[in-house]
Amino acid sequence: MFFRRKGRLRKEYDEKLLTQLNRYKINWQQEKQLLEKSFDPSEEVICQTKIAEAKYIFLLREAKERNVTILK
Repeated sequence: MFFRRKGRLRKEYDEKLLTQLNRYKINWQQEKQLLEKSFDPSEEVICQTKIAEAKYIFLLREAKERNVTILK
C-alpha cells in the first residue's frame, strides 16, 4: 500500500528532474553562445555562464545517481 505511493512519487520527481535538466541545458547553451559571440565579455556574463554550467552539471549528476532514464 505505501510502496506504490513511493514508486509514483519517484516517477513524478524523476520527470521533474528531467524537465529541469533540459531547461538548464538550454539555458547553459544560450549563455555559452552569448559568451562566444561577445567581443569583450564582462565579468557578469562570464559568471552567469559558469553558474549555468554548474547548475546543469549538478542536475546531470543527480540524474545519473538516481539512474533516471529518458523513455520515449
